[in-house]
Amino acid sequence: MDRRELKKLYQSTEFKRQYTYEKHDLGAACTEKGTSFLLWSPLAKEITLRLYADGAKGGCFREIAMQKEAQGVWAHRTDESLHGVYYDYKIVYPWETVTSCDPYARACGVNGRRSMAVDLRRTDPDGWYTDDRPKKAAETVIYELHVGEFSWDRSGGFSEEYRGKYKAFTEEHTTLFSDRVHPTGIDYLKELGVTHVQLMPAYDYGSVDESREGGFNWGYDPENHNVPEGSYATDAYHGEVRIREFKEMVQSLHKNGFRVIMDVVYNHMYSTDCHLNKTAPWYYFRTEENGAVSNGSACGNDLASECAMCANYILDSVLYWAKEYHIDGFRFDLMGLLDVGLMNRIRAELDRRYGKGEILLFGEPWAADETAMEGGALPALKKNAGKLDVNVGMFCDDTRDAIKGDVFLEKVCGFVNGGEGFEEAVLHSVRAWCTEDGEAVAKAPSQIITYVSAHDNWTLWDKLAKTITDEKTRIRANKLAAAIYMTCQGRLFFLSGEEFARTKNGLGNTYNAPIGLNRLDWQRAYAYEELRVYYQGLIALRKQLPGLCDKSERAGKRIYGTWTKAGVAGFFADNRSETKHSRWAELCVIYNSTDTAVRRELPEGNWELLLDGENSFLWREGIGVTVAEAAPFRALVPGKRE
Repeated sequence: MDRRELKKLYQSTEFKRQYTYEKHDLGAACTEKGTSFLLWSPLAKEITLRLYADGAKGGCFREIAMQKEAQGVWAHRTDESLHGVYYDYKIVYPWETVTSCDPYARACGVNGRRSMAVDLRRTDPDGWYTDDRPKKAAETVIYELHVGEFSWDRSGGFSEEYRGKYKAFTEEHTTLFSDRVHPTGIDYLKELGVTHVQLMPAYDYGSVDESREGGFNWGYDPENHNVPEGSYATDAYHGEVRIREFKEMVQSLHKNGFRVIMDVVYNHMYSTDCHLNKTAPWYYFRTEENGAVSNGSACGNDLASECAMCANYILDSVLYWAKEYHIDGFRFDLMGLLDVGLMNRIRAELDRRYGKGEILLFGEPWAADETAMEGGALPALKKNAGKLDVNVGMFCDDTRDAIKGDVFLEKVCGFVNGGEGFEEAVLHSVRAWCTEDGEAVAKAPSQIITYVSAHDNWTLWDKLAKTITDEKTRIRANKLAAAIYMTCQGRLFFLSGEEFARTKNGLGNTYNAPIGLNRLDWQRAYAYEELRVYYQGLIALRKQLPGLCDKSERAGKRIYGTWTKAGVAGFFADNRSETKHSRWAELCVIYNSTDTAVRRELPEGNWELLLDGENSFLWREGIGVTVAEAAPFRALVPGKRE
């Protein structure tokens, strides 16, 4: 059937009235008391549920005619507990017959070829019932990790059978080449001081063959949104294993003090030949007026988040991960392809269940290209930040590019590597772009993710290498970049390994490059110890600066006395806390990217040096100062005692 005719049907008032299903119970639900299968497929004429003993091979051992119920839902219910039984659907349409897995599946066999009924309580590790997210930290410091990259390199000292797997996160006290001296893995993260671990896509994605070792991808290719990826499990063939091991990973991270953020991709599918499209042809996808599939994702298709059942699907998926896997936050890939209404709806529902702002929610406020959004819905782009809830955050490319330069043009520099005219942009970054002079991007720092590197594009080190040839100068620029964004208001985020000069040999888009290029090289953590320790000090200091950690809508008023000259920016900050004693009442911050020293007289008071361009742990030493003098290519932060 022509997709233009189908889209016209779906957009009709009559279809919406008759087939919008408002319950949130689709998929297979399995307990010891029985199993139910519910599938939304409003245009199907008949559907057969087919059961299998294996997730990859063998014929079905039972076929069951499903019953059509209200709002386009087909159902089968039984008193049997079918835990571990695999299934798919044979769907008969007036124009064709197709075989499909369950788009709402909670478990599947290898490569998602068949869905699996699962009694989720039987996948819970010991102690899962009492697992809880760590107490909310005074400040958010997000560390972006890829499950496979984290433990793949042998230098990390992980067990051979757990390298590149979920289970590596359950191993404590790993050390460099097992030398029992230099921490790696979980202990390393604790020493570094980050508060949140953000996992790159770990749902079931289609670009890696789970039946073979050695495949690699970042994972932005959704196949089954509600199933963990099998290539990170010790057994991809038995659907319950990946679920249990994912939970064990989260449980271990929680036990060690980290909250867990999940990178989610609801803007497109790996292919339009997917379960969503087979069960409701072209309902879930945007199309142009001529019938062409909308491609604002540059991945071949865009999901129609503004359509009621697609919105429900995305909302249900997010809530499922939060409840079943105890996920503490969600990072939305290409959030600009989703609509404002849906993002605010997700925010409101998470707040209702877990408390206001307790679960982090943020994403990329851009798209790869224009998308054919239906019905006048507003995209969740940066320009629409004012229409998003104050606790829906956005990555701030303005801060990123002001500090280090363009992420696509290698020779275009920013403040720290020779770019000119970025002083005011840096000061806007300090306030998380919450200004009152027409430049405002966000309503409050809670809406801004402050960063200079992520998995996309060049690492910070590689970008600096393209613009600074001398390594010592590059290290100074790296320290300055880190000092700037870690003294800005907003939520802090950085790519794993940024703190030890992570490199991908100058390559940017390494989404499907060999894991040998993408892996975390734990040896660099100690080869670049000076840089790593500088990051540790910055993070530790940041947690003591309520004036910069303030995420409220009045936070920008804490910043005053701003000044600039070519290559230099400075400001003062009110660092007092309303809830507890603050060690320093006032801060003076200077960023100097020039080759000459910069001096500023400090107001009267008991000032001491907190950090300079060499040492980020000066705050431990109580060094008194009366003049703020920032050395060339350095940051400087004195604080006035309370």
